[in-house]
Amino acid sequence: MKKKSLYWQIPLLVLLIVGTFFIARSRYQDHADENGKDSQAAANFIHNEGFMFDTVYRITYESDVDMHGEVERALNKVDKVFSMFNENSTVSCINRGENPELPPMYVEVYERAEQIKADTEGAFDVTVAPLVNAWGFGFKSEQMPTPAQVDSLLKIKNQLDYSAIAKGYGCDVAARALDSLGVKNYMIEVGGEVVTRGHNPEGKQWRIGITKPAEDVKSEIYAIMRVGDVAMATSGNYRNFYYKEGRKYAHTIDPRTGYPVQHELLSATVLAPKCTDADAYATSFMVLGLNKSKEVLKRHPEMKAYFIYTDEEGKLAVWHSPDMELEDMP
Repeated sequence: MKKKSLYWQIPLLVLLIVGTFFIARSRYQDHADENGKDSQAAANFIHNEGFMFDTVYRITYESDVDMHGEVERALNKVDKVFSMFNENSTVSCINRGENPELPPMYVEVYERAEQIKADTEGAFDVTVAPLVNAWGFGFKSEQMPTPAQVDSLLKIKNQLDYSAIAKGYGCDVAARALDSLGVKNYMIEVGGEVVTRGHNPEGKQWRIGITKPAEDVKSEIYAIMRVGDVAMATSGNYRNFYYKEGRKYAHTIDPRTGYPVQHELLSATVLAPKCTDADAYATSFMVLGLNKSKEVLKRHPEMKAYFIYTDEEGKLAVWHSPDMELEDMP
């Protein structure tokens, strides 16, 4: 079974799909040479990247010392607990019916996942794995799950999928590592989920872009956000879907019904103090839809969101939190 296409690859696709890109991260030394002392700090920014959770991670931080080893070790700890592709991970052991000792990381994320599940009335649920499998493999085999099969799969609660929260948690863990090392200015990105602190190499706020929803890969920039000390995650349906008998099926499965969601919301970008929350709520909002997501936001003034959806005429429309800081697009 090729779980790779169903679990940990999704956030990497989100990175490519939603267009999270980092404008400030390029040619640091050249920038310093061209701009003199005003951008001398750029020469002190280090960029590292690697592969974890079956996806790519990237870190950019201000330091005179390369700290990639420390961050990589922190991410490895998360991988050993939540990776679906590490056969010795805690989650893999649980999914095989074993009874492994639960490390503090697992307990921390499990408890937060349960809190978000309650807050979203079940829209977020880490036991959705069997349903994701059924719909994904159903498409590949051209045999959709029957209503009876969906009802049966809804009762399975011992097969876990933390892919909609673990990358965000990984960002938070990597951020803790850099914080403990005294790093003040950095950006961490794991499979499309992001944590930023302080300023970018130009001494300004970090700038993160969102692309216009389109079914082709080459999309234009739809909005640019200016962020400082914040975490961000995006979830979207507008390319992760397939057609079956003239009907469009999204990759997001509603854990409450067992069926793919079908509503107007195309992408949800969430800003929150912790990337664990941003990651989970972005997925939850893609299940809830536009109006119910707004209701959740009213209960959480610490979060902001940027929603792209289709209006009644089928045209792209945007709603975002009033206090979200956005650049004017040309």
